[in-house]
Amino acid sequence: MLFSSIPFLFYFLPCVLILYLIAPKCLKNTVLLLSSLVFYAWGEPRYVIWMLLAITLGYIFGLLIERFKEKKRISKLFMILSVASSLAMLGYFKYVDFFIGNFNAITGLSIPLLKIALPIGISFYTFQILSYTVDVYRGNVAAQKNPIDLAAYVALFPQLIAGPIVRYSDVAEQLKSRTHTLEKTALGARRFMIGLGKKILIANILGELCDTFRASDDKSVLFFWLYAVAYSLHIYFDFSGYSDMAIGLGKLFGFDFLENFNYPYISASITEFWRRWHMSLGSWFRDYVYIPLGGNRVSRMRHLFNIFVVWMLTGFWHGAAWNFIVWGLFFAVLLMVEKLWLLKYLKKSRVLSHIYVVVLIIISFVIFDASSMGQAFSYIGSMFGAGGYPLVSTEFLYYLRSYGVVLILGIIGATPLPKKLWNRIAATGIGSNIMTFAEPIALSALLLCCSAYLVDGSYNPFLYFRF
Repeated sequence: MLFSSIPFLFYFLPCVLILYLIAPKCLKNTVLLLSSLVFYAWGEPRYVIWMLLAITLGYIFGLLIERFKEKKRISKLFMILSVASSLAMLGYFKYVDFFIGNFNAITGLSIPLLKIALPIGISFYTFQILSYTVDVYRGNVAAQKNPIDLAAYVALFPQLIAGPIVRYSDVAEQLKSRTHTLEKTALGARRFMIGLGKKILIANILGELCDTFRASDDKSVLFFWLYAVAYSLHIYFDFSGYSDMAIGLGKLFGFDFLENFNYPYISASITEFWRRWHMSLGSWFRDYVYIPLGGNRVSRMRHLFNIFVVWMLTGFWHGAAWNFIVWGLFFAVLLMVEKLWLLKYLKKSRVLSHIYVVVLIIISFVIFDASSMGQAFSYIGSMFGAGGYPLVSTEFLYYLRSYGVVLILGIIGATPLPKKLWNRIAATGIGSNIMTFAEPIALSALLLCCSAYLVDGSYNPFLYFRF
């Protein structure tokens, strides 16, 4: 079930909210857990058992780690077993066919692929369980004694399938007690509808343009660039839209999730970009991989090695294919170059540094979206005139005119300008009164437009099935 679907918007969510509101305080987490299991089972009921198994192992290991905290060796052993079991489950479902395929390619053997379907959200809930047991081992949090509360945290449907990666330490107290106010509910509903609009009215439409490009026989250099720009905006609005919806839904149920995006396309370096893009993933790898490896408090060569490892794993986390690994290593190289010498030059011109970031990010997402590395190199080469394509084609001009308005809205929406304008208007007395009246109308109209699109259209892809 997708957030951006009629069944979720008009059946599942209203029913869950009603049940949650009428449930006594002691049963609210139970309602959330059962609702989350129904949500997860909607599309793939057989994988519920695997998620419950992962939760059960995390719960048991958390208790054992804390039980033997005075005996460091035993406690560490249970922590290692917890990490190993979580990674083994993730590896089996997500990466086993990748390794078999590459082994066959190297050895010439023909070991059959297992063709295992990837459980939705397994990368997200695996990382949540890992952070929980590691934090218990580090003494950052106490082991959760109530299995319902821990299960509700891991399976919580607002952030289950697309993040953000919510750490147990951030919501431990909220699982015990959280506030529900009319203001918080209103903020949650507002945030959800904005995210829904980003997903349906911008991401989906630009996704259609990308699909049209892939199927076109009338490509040109500028058409390749149009596709690359459209896909870069598509993935941003898709992912940030889902994060907005998750944060909004969290508020409806009393949770405060951390932000996941902070206008990454306004960055003046790749280093800054990754401080603004998918922040929950970046901070996770920083705290559980980069810093344990030594971070930057080591020799220069070891520091560069740590960056290499982190970004190889970051790419691999996104998908079991070489283009994701290369995508991660692409950023590893850029970050190394910036840290060694480039950052001081980027600071001299905000305009040139911004152009540098935008061009490289666009190229990176061509790699990310490619079905193979051969296609990635072909597309990138064609963007710079190496494919033998003309500069302009008829289809490029047609689709530029057709999608031009959405592209402009996407470019503007990827900057803080709309928010700054809104805040400036709201800061005035008259503007505040107008906004108080106009905002509910605008949000209602947005929901109506999104609903109409979902009823009338069939294009509603979900990028994160691969994650």
